[in-house]
Amino acid sequence: MNIVVLVKQVPDTWSERKLTDADHTLDRESADAVLDEINERAVEEALLLKEAHGGEVTVIAMGPDRATDAIRKALSMGADKAIHVSDEALHGSDSLATAKVLAKAIGTVENVDLVVAGNEATDGRAGAVPAILAELLGLPQVTQLRKVTVEGSTIKGERETDEGVAFLEASLPAVVSVTEKINEPRYPSFKGIMAAKKKPVSTLTVADLGIDASEVGLSGAYTQVQEASPKPPRTAGQRVEDGGDGGSKIAEFLVGQKLI
Repeated sequence: MNIVVLVKQVPDTWSERKLTDADHTLDRESADAVLDEINERAVEEALLLKEAHGGEVTVIAMGPDRATDAIRKALSMGADKAIHVSDEALHGSDSLATAKVLAKAIGTVENVDLVVAGNEATDGRAGAVPAILAELLGLPQVTQLRKVTVEGSTIKGERETDEGVAFLEASLPAVVSVTEKINEPRYPSFKGIMAAKKKPVSTLTVADLGIDASEVGLSGAYTQVQEASPKPPRTAGQRVEDGGDGGSKIAEFLVGQKLI
């Protein structure tokens, strides 16, 4: 199988996340950057399919120069090669522009059988890119999966919902997205880390992909943040002294908050 995995470098969830004052986009320099955890699971699933069926795993990332750290993490897990789309013009791109760029990047890989992505990134949480990407590529999509299997030219998956479990399948090539329940990603071995340094990483710009810069970035975005302010500090809670009427006081408070 020829598998493409989409990965993204995001601010560490343990770091402070904030928006820039200039254009209200995510300030990526203010926090430690890591490979998104959901993307680790996507890479792991691709590697499991490769181990079961043979083939090659290509990682594709869109982001600034420092995103190479996330790419190397995926390569050290076992992916074979990578494509890094890096261009200043991409700053501020929305989900649609991101999907357009990724679709073009996928088009540079020959004979793709499967595209694997996480269901949503932890920085934006739009959760729309896999579906948009499938539409742009003209491929069937099997999204939000907790289990993936391939049988011949058919991919099958399980999607867990509040109502139950849906069993889905599509013909390859296809686009799939996975949830946090799909697997437990492996830790890169020392051998894998050393090997990753020698694996090929191609760097492409929007011009290389035949995309006009006006179609991406803030100028090409369909949505824009007009104003942002930091979350107010947490205040102390209200203490209720129970002199036998504590229950009534709590009830009065809940009524005042329109919770009951």
